[in-house]
Amino acid sequence: MGYGLILVDVQRNMLEGRDAVAGAAAFRDLLSGLLDAARDADAAIIHVKNDGRAGDPDEPGTPGWELVFAPLPGEPVVRKDAANTFESNPALADVLRAMGVDTVVVAGLQSEYCVQATAVGALERGFDVIVPAGAHSTYDDGEPAADIVERVTLELVAAGVEVPELDELTFD
Repeated sequence: MGYGLILVDVQRNMLEGRDAVAGAAAFRDLLSGLLDAARDADAAIIHVKNDGRAGDPDEPGTPGWELVFAPLPGEPVVRKDAANTFESNPALADVLRAMGVDTVVVAGLQSEYCVQATAVGALERGFDVIVPAGAHSTYDDGEPAADIVERVTLELVAAGVEVPELDELTFD
């Protein structure tokens, strides 16, 4: 079984500065550890950048649009303008399969938008999907962020996504 890590929208606009998600420093550390584990296991890694509209905090070319973690050689960066990374990148499933991936680990921002849509998109394309507990975050939006994260986690499980504790996840 080949593993791939898809880091969704791990961009400066959501993890740095006054507009960062709550607990951004701890969340960044968690994602850094997940990325290190994937790299240590030689898993395939895809970095995803959301292309916001003009004036958005993630407008292409602005500081907020930049990735938090610098990709290493061989770690593709894909851009998207839709919540589902696979929708914006129709060849992504084939790229992952060519990299030997049949199980994707999805992590990043925002839980109820791009993380959930990308995880479901991966399922629809025949991948086994893992979204580790605590490996996605969001903002308060009509309800507390923690409640949104919990709701999305339950919806992902109902859709067929595996949600292990982070310390139970291995990339081998």
